[in-house]
Amino acid sequence: MTLIQRGKSKTFHLLRRVPTRYAEVDSREKVCISLHTDSRREAETRAAGAWSGLIESWELRLRGRSNDAEESYKAAKEIARSKGFRFMPVKEVAELPIDEIIDRVLATIGPNGKPSIEISKGTLGTARAPEITVSRALKAFWDLAADRTLGKNTDQIRRWENPRKKAVANFIKAVGDIRIDHISADDMLDWKEWWLDRVRSGEVTAGTANKDFVYFGDIMETVNQGKRLGIALPVRGWNIRNREDRPERPAFSTDWIKEKLLAPDALAGLNPDARGLVIGMINTGYRPSEGACLTSAQIRLDVNIPYISIEPVGRTLKTKQAKRKIPLLGVSLEIFREFPNGFERYHKSGNVSNTINKYLTENGLRETPAHSLYSLRHSFQERMIAARVDDRIRRELFGHRLTEEKYGDPGLDVKRDQLRAAAIY
Repeated sequence: MTLIQRGKSKTFHLLRRVPTRYAEVDSREKVCISLHTDSRREAETRAAGAWSGLIESWELRLRGRSNDAEESYKAAKEIARSKGFRFMPVKEVAELPIDEIIDRVLATIGPNGKPSIEISKGTLGTARAPEITVSRALKAFWDLAADRTLGKNTDQIRRWENPRKKAVANFIKAVGDIRIDHISADDMLDWKEWWLDRVRSGEVTAGTANKDFVYFGDIMETVNQGKRLGIALPVRGWNIRNREDRPERPAFSTDWIKEKLLAPDALAGLNPDARGLVIGMINTGYRPSEGACLTSAQIRLDVNIPYISIEPVGRTLKTKQAKRKIPLLGVSLEIFREFPNGFERYHKSGNVSNTINKYLTENGLRETPAHSLYSLRHSFQERMIAARVDDRIRRELFGHRLTEEKYGDPGLDVKRDQLRAAAIY
């Protein structure tokens, strides 16, 4: 790094050879940068910053020449910002006041005194938006939506990703892996018709199709916004309306639980942890995923009122209201005494519901074909209603939002006392 003084004012300049790496964006052999001071000490201080700024400028221009369309487009936007302008597509630049257009044109002049193609991509908006296909959009989505998986464990992330992968795969199957800026209302109509054919045939429900529309729309809009593409995407409002599509989940009757599920050896064919999770659910109504994640730290048996604590440990909870303490009574208390460390086999596995539901089917333990493991949760709710458990306590134990502002806490003793009449022993 060489410092030289020039002119009558003896202003220091930085004189350095242009690195070979940047020869394609700066044809000069050497650069001479004014440091705007006649003080050597001050010049030495400013020199490093001036050189770093020049390196950054060269790097941006190199990226502007990149064969990677996304990288080149991103570089063009950064170049515009570095020159004091907001990046705008060339059509929008053409509609600006003439003074601003002139300023943008003048800003394209490079170090050699000639207009730079790379700079003009940013200041004049001549950079072409990257051609992102639907499949590439999904890959970009994972990074752009990384904040949505914070706190989720590996299994939760897998279950979060899978329906989004499925939605994109179904769109590609029906329409093709087209560029997202080419997605039209006709394409969405074609996809809707593809789904309608499957709904009419009874292959799937309208709800299944609608989930795809929601996930697909979210992915495309997230990428559009995150990449600042400015595309008008027609991806909303395609839901299939079907009032009969969402049958209510039935609850197991108390008699069925006592006479079938709790009959001697009824659950003996299940692995011990799955059996324990079923019985633990009877008087707690926890979600299967909540029960699977319980550890010794959340199972409190060494206190006056034994309870389990549903917490976001190693996973996220479905809602903030899901964090709660549930007193243990009857058969659920007995099973947690057998499993004080929780159901360890399922601490990191998400297939417990499939395992149990398959067993219930194969062993005739579904009260109707519509019943499933989750029906135990609804049974817990119905038994609380029948036992006239206070509405607020019922909502808290079930992990639902309160209908009015929360003041104080009824306490575990009150919850236990009200829950006694609803428990199965």
